[in-house]
Amino acid sequence: MPLRWGIVSAGKISHDFVTAFNSFPDRGDAVIAGVAARDKNRATDFAKIHDIPHVFDTYEKMAKSSEIDVAYIGSLNPQHYDHVCLFLNSGKHVLCEKPLCLNYKQTQSLINLASSKKLFLMEAVWSRFSPAYIALEKEISNGKLGEVKYVDATFGVPIANHDRVSKKELGGSALLDIGIYTIQFAQYIFKDDPIKVTACGELNDGGVDEVSTIVLEYSGRRRAVLNINATLRLLNNANVYGTHGKVTLEDPFHFPTKLTHGDGKEDNFPLHPPKHELFFENSTGLVYQALEVEKCIRKGLVESSRMTHRMSLTLAKIRDEVRKQIGVHFDADDIDYP
Repeated sequence: MPLRWGIVSAGKISHDFVTAFNSFPDRGDAVIAGVAARDKNRATDFAKIHDIPHVFDTYEKMAKSSEIDVAYIGSLNPQHYDHVCLFLNSGKHVLCEKPLCLNYKQTQSLINLASSKKLFLMEAVWSRFSPAYIALEKEISNGKLGEVKYVDATFGVPIANHDRVSKKELGGSALLDIGIYTIQFAQYIFKDDPIKVTACGELNDGGVDEVSTIVLEYSGRRRAVLNINATLRLLNNANVYGTHGKVTLEDPFHFPTKLTHGDGKEDNFPLHPPKHELFFENSTGLVYQALEVEKCIRKGLVESSRMTHRMSLTLAKIRDEVRKQIGVHFDADDIDYP
């Protein structure tokens, strides 16, 4: 029986996710079965573009539908918590766009709920499923770089005027929008929780971060330096330095198609062509996380070993500490969650 996906919201990231999925030549028998949006006209138009059979005018109707097995949550950041709760409580597995939640307390609450329901839940940190990331991980594990001691990652794009980034009521935050990629990269390499987090940043008039620099210190004198900027385009690559060499994930490092070794040798990881124009760079790569979700669900797993619940909790904890240090506060921080 095919695994049937329901798409929550008909925005840009949902468009790219579905395009990536439907363009992939070997996705098995999984299908995009439904889409829901607050505006049914948008959902209807989305369904026509992507040839989706079922359209829902509320998220509640799709959550209750017997036509859906797993939900992809592509809504705005502040809506993630409620939407994930809705679908988990309706017996659906969930893949939720990053950040899974606004803070650690929400993240822990959702993980507790998914565990109690014995349902799959994963934060959509799609970088973790990039062929280039997997190749880099193998290179580190086989000792080619020696002992990895230092990581740096830079993500800067001029998006500070976008509502989803600039408005606090929409969960705006350069840290949550693009900064999460730099933090998850450091965690992908070092695995351990940092022993110290140091951050500085710049906020807009609404108290939303636009620029930040983060230093993560780990045991064994290991360190990551991360730069996030929503006002400028920077050299968006990531470097891993070991006692025996260096490797660079080239721009865009969050889902790269090229890995450069210290000797100048390059490894390339081309992506499949999309059937529709995309909004975000290299986002045909979004399909790899969908394939992981399907594999895990068919095995009866409730989390992926490449993006575990503990990893999401660590990312949320680091983000909370960074926000605290640079002075970014959400109303959700004042609420206790079950």
